[in-house]
Amino acid sequence: MTTLGIIGAGHIGSQVARVAVANGYDVVIANSRGPETLADLVSELGSRARAATAAEAAEAGDAVVVTVPLGRIGELPVEPLAGKIVLDTNNYYFERDGHIEALDKGETTTSELLQEQLPTSRIAKAFNHIFAADITTDGAPAGTPNRRALATAGDDPEAVAFVTRFYDEAGFDTVNVGPLSESWRVERGRPAYVVRQNAEELEANLALANRLP
Repeated sequence: MTTLGIIGAGHIGSQVARVAVANGYDVVIANSRGPETLADLVSELGSRARAATAAEAAEAGDAVVVTVPLGRIGELPVEPLAGKIVLDTNNYYFERDGHIEALDKGETTTSELLQEQLPTSRIAKAFNHIFAADITTDGAPAGTPNRRALATAGDDPEAVAFVTRFYDEAGFDTVNVGPLSESWRVERGRPAYVVRQNAEELEANLALANRLP
């Protein structure tokens, strides 16, 4: 049995939790306001889920989803995430996060910033270019014609393989963008961002992406 830690219980985190529980994962989920504020969500998710602190979710997870605003990644528990597969759902919103020069200039990616913050974790991009509501409503069984595809990126093959398997369980095909340095291709404002696309269409949109607006 795999336990999925989830740090961040907003729109994406709560939807990923629902998909995980539906596919037989145990879930330990945290937010910034304290476990007691997640009582309704945990009640909905059922016996496979429990609320915890961020450090506890990081410690408990065999793999961990980080879905917090980019400006708060400095608050993540580094040591409990050491060596673990970490799924990064983040996007850069300068209106929320403030301007980050290296991102504005196209010199790095949000996932690479997370990798710098978690140097011994194994980062893979996941669920960053889909509307939250679609995570539980737009999946389909493997082999379904025109099945929706989602992208991942990562420097660690096992992390990418985990995302690929989890996507399939959630009902999505996978397109591997390549290393974290290429994950900008599915970030905000690019052709692949929050549009429904099958694998062929996603590959085409990735190729169309420009590094800078």
